[in-house]
Amino acid sequence: MTAWTDSTRAELRRLALWPATWVLGGVWLTLQALFSFAFPYIAYRTGDPDAFQGGPMDEILASMLPQAAPATVIQGTPMFGGAIAMIFAALAVGSAYGWGTWKTVLTQGPGRAAAAAGTMTAIGVCVAALVVVSTAVTLGFSAVVAAIESQDLVAPAWGDLGASMAGARLVLGMWASAGLFLGALTRGPALSVGLGLLWTLAVENLLRGAARLIDGFEVVTDRLPGSGAGSLAGALGASSSGSTATPGVFDVLAGPAAAGLLGLYLAAFVGLTFALIGRRDVA
Repeated sequence: MTAWTDSTRAELRRLALWPATWVLGGVWLTLQALFSFAFPYIAYRTGDPDAFQGGPMDEILASMLPQAAPATVIQGTPMFGGAIAMIFAALAVGSAYGWGTWKTVLTQGPGRAAAAAGTMTAIGVCVAALVVVSTAVTLGFSAVVAAIESQDLVAPAWGDLGASMAGARLVLGMWASAGLFLGALTRGPALSVGLGLLWTLAVENLLRGAARLIDGFEVVTDRLPGSGAGSLAGALGASSSGSTATPGVFDVLAGPAAAGLLGLYLAAFVGLTFALIGRRDVA
């Protein structure tokens, strides 16, 4: 336990001092501010039904108010937030191989299991912190919009907000665990990031396109990692259709089934990462 705790503290310090942590976190918060508030607000103020999301102006305004915060917190996590979480974890593990850090830690440090567990725990803490900061940013921007537009400041349903935060952490945690696995598999940052982005942004979409042409193939595509993440977001309030639809959000699985699927993927990726780090040569 002491070795795992010490390894976690050391990894947290490394990640806190690592510029990539702050850059990727800033990218996610910027995307959230732009696509959840800035662009919809421009469309609302211009009154152009074809601008950005399109649709009735009252729906666009409602999507930016505090009552909609539970949906806003999770709506971008299946695709864009998940890609960022995967990049972060893949870089954290892959770069450690490239810099020779793992060679030193695994041969002279607390042992492979403790070192791997410390890295995974530290990344999990970073993901949880990102969800908290993202929620605070969402509530802050939504309150500003409500004040500017003279809308009543109505707090979101706190139970729904808590569920969305837990769902966002599960979605981002699943993609981060996939990044851990890719980083350990390729033992380098570039290839692991490339493979992760290829899967999240291209391969799954191509497979879903093929499912429209092949009868019965939906059984496979509905249980892909992105489908589970998108279905959980949809179950927690993110829109998969209409003027406020978000890319990557689906309704192919019920909420409990989607959460269970993500939990299985997370456990599988973590187990595979432990196996790779524990058994493979670090050279």
